[in-house]
Amino acid sequence: MTYGLSIRPRVLVNVSRIDMSTTILGFNTSAPIMIAPTAMHKLAHQEGEVATARAAAACNTIMAFSFMSTCTVEEVASSCNAVRFFQCYVYKRRDITALMVQRAARNGFKALILTVDTPRLGRREADIKNKMIAPQLKNFEGLLSTEVVTDKGSNLEAFASGIFDASLCWEDIGWLRSITDLPILIKGVLTHEDAIIAVEVGVAGIVVSNHGARQLDYAPATINALEEVVLAVQGKIPVFLDGGIRRGTDVFKALALGAQAVLIGWPVIYGLAAKGEHGVRRVIQMLKEELELTMALSGCCHLKDIARSHVRTEHGRLQSRI
Repeated sequence: MTYGLSIRPRVLVNVSRIDMSTTILGFNTSAPIMIAPTAMHKLAHQEGEVATARAAAACNTIMAFSFMSTCTVEEVASSCNAVRFFQCYVYKRRDITALMVQRAARNGFKALILTVDTPRLGRREADIKNKMIAPQLKNFEGLLSTEVVTDKGSNLEAFASGIFDASLCWEDIGWLRSITDLPILIKGVLTHEDAIIAVEVGVAGIVVSNHGARQLDYAPATINALEEVVLAVQGKIPVFLDGGIRRGTDVFKALALGAQAVLIGWPVIYGLAAKGEHGVRRVIQMLKEELELTMALSGCCHLKDIARSHVRTEHGRLQSRI
């Protein structure tokens, strides 16, 4: 959530027509809202990622499909006709990553989102306490198994420690580019230093993300890191915000701080758990309705009208009092 940011509305603007449509990497979408890559949707609903994909398609919203999904790439691709991006990790076994990227491209996925903030899995104490057992990930059937025996509580943590490549570095972006023609976004950037390097290595965009605040304690909220990254890239590549979006006002604030679009994770899972495909549709519709109302009440007819001057940060409030 975007506490510490207030909206500065403009008045006496003709807002009889509001247009929230935009393009993301050249693909038309109904609003600057995407579905974030989240793992294991079948833990929330028996139809899993297929239900989420259908809801996204019905709402003309881009879905980022997780590497750690409980439905296969092929099942999701055949479920409906829509623009989808594919989120991936680089595993120690590079052949598995390469195979998954090739499957995504073959099944019509339009871009890759490489998660870069997970050389190791963060300490997820709730998973350890609950002795979480991850379901079999269907994309990896015949390649590897999630059935890891451990006495440390969470078999997901044991599984991740065995497969994630802690040696992954900036030079490996070149390897990924060598095996695909898909544009590559990197997810997990929080600093201007890394944003500058991302531009230099030629990625197609940055997703500002703290991995749901589950990786590193005391990492900043993504909304607080957003403007630093936006200023660093100087408009050379698009910047997206992942995390903390719960209301249309949150979307508006992120756009005002320079994000081209936002990605939503937990709200989608809540909707999926409550009412399956219909629940996900309703979550997306609610966010759109709230964003449209916020734009109208702030004097913005189009997304391009949303400017930095529409939000005030805590620092800005203090300055205004001096």
